[in-house]
Amino acid sequence: MTLDPIELQVLAGALRAVCEEMGAVLIRAAHSANIKERRDASTALFDPHGEMVMQAEHIPVHLGAMPAAVEAVLEEDHAPGRSWILNDPYRGGTHLPDITVITPVFDGAELVAFAANRAHHADVGGPTPGSMPADSRTLQDEGVVISPRPLDDAAIAELTAQMRQPEQRRADLRAQLAANAVAVRRVEELLARVGLDTLKTAFAEVLDYAERRTRACIEELNDGSRAATDVLEARDGDLEIALRATVEGDRLTLDFDGTAPQHDGNLNCPLAVTRSACYFAIRVLTDPDIPPSAGAYRPVEVRAPEGCLLNARPPAAVVGGNVETSSRVADVILRAFGCALGQGTMNNVVIGSEDVVYYETIGGGQGACADADGPSAVHVAMSNTLNTPVEALELEFPLRVVEYALRRGSGGAGRHRGGDGVIRELQATAPLSYSLLTERRRHAPPGAAGGEPGARGRNLLDGEELPPKAGGRLEPGQRLRIETPGGGGYGEP
Repeated sequence: MTLDPIELQVLAGALRAVCEEMGAVLIRAAHSANIKERRDASTALFDPHGEMVMQAEHIPVHLGAMPAAVEAVLEEDHAPGRSWILNDPYRGGTHLPDITVITPVFDGAELVAFAANRAHHADVGGPTPGSMPADSRTLQDEGVVISPRPLDDAAIAELTAQMRQPEQRRADLRAQLAANAVAVRRVEELLARVGLDTLKTAFAEVLDYAERRTRACIEELNDGSRAATDVLEARDGDLEIALRATVEGDRLTLDFDGTAPQHDGNLNCPLAVTRSACYFAIRVLTDPDIPPSAGAYRPVEVRAPEGCLLNARPPAAVVGGNVETSSRVADVILRAFGCALGQGTMNNVVIGSEDVVYYETIGGGQGACADADGPSAVHVAMSNTLNTPVEALELEFPLRVVEYALRRGSGGAGRHRGGDGVIRELQATAPLSYSLLTERRRHAPPGAAGGEPGARGRNLLDGEELPPKAGGRLEPGQRLRIETPGGGGYGEP
């Protein structure tokens, strides 16, 4: 059985609509600002073999890594209504705050699909409010580790009892279940309209179509090898990421041999996160209109030596790897292909106590292109979240926003300028702790083709500069100021 092009586009649109509706339900039903305001969540549909058929355009670092989560539960005993939960980075997760919920879809007794969503929870336990410590050394330092297990009321009660603000955590987990329940219902309705054989064919043809288009785009790149390196700003010195990208016809190999070994900090990546960053970069280099499915990744091979920073082994800490190392992996690929780079960091800020937790990633400057200036004050690369509105932030948290502004002039000069970063200054109104996981504080985002680098970012506490990774206490009246990096310029000024 085959589908004509119009049928394929209609069914692909229907699958995309299911994913978008899942996201809308999750965002509207969640209680935490991190999900309902910042929309730090992602949704996708998978075929019964674990291949991602469609996703909503949410968070790149979530979506490229979610296939590993479905793979982790693929051989479990599935039944209608039995959902699964996990966050273990070495069993399909990314970092512990990102909790994944997976629900099977059946047609009678036959498994036909999986609905999956991933959401960043503001806290998942551990010694540090927000579960994103700047100084973690093992996974146990970062919170509750959830290996794949069924998700029911008892599991929700057991898990949230180990986390801060357990009522909010319960509500967010129930929102994730609700999102998947909507997806199950919509796929069942689609089955009733088109039948099982047509839906199976649609799944296969969406994957094949994405593969064909990606291969065609790769063929337009010049054959040969390109090399690039960049660094991460660890607490005890820089860590190098090395890449050799090789285009051979319609295939692309990304080889990270020569990258630093995993380290005694939290910038380590599970391989799923590394792949996720690679897939994002491929979408940038090819055609973003290609259906966002696993088919688009078939022509891409990712190699990272076991035990290196990008293919870490347990029990290495990974909380910074998911947010900061993933950004650098995307950077080094884009750099190899001659792109000016954006801010290259999510500028992670966690402020909280045992009773309340605020988490934010802050936008910055994007790199310029050959034909346009880089946009300013946007989330770059692996993030793609919104900000927490000032009104919502001040209503929910013991914080006051002193300044929120463009960091004018921070974009790199060039024929086309890099985008400007952001200034976000917060004042504590109660005793709190803070944790910062940031990058591009020691090394500026580079430009391309003679363009100048963007300005380095800065972290300041009452005017005193802090290192890229920092943690400590905030007393009432103290101010934490984040100045995010600008993007690199393109072409000689």
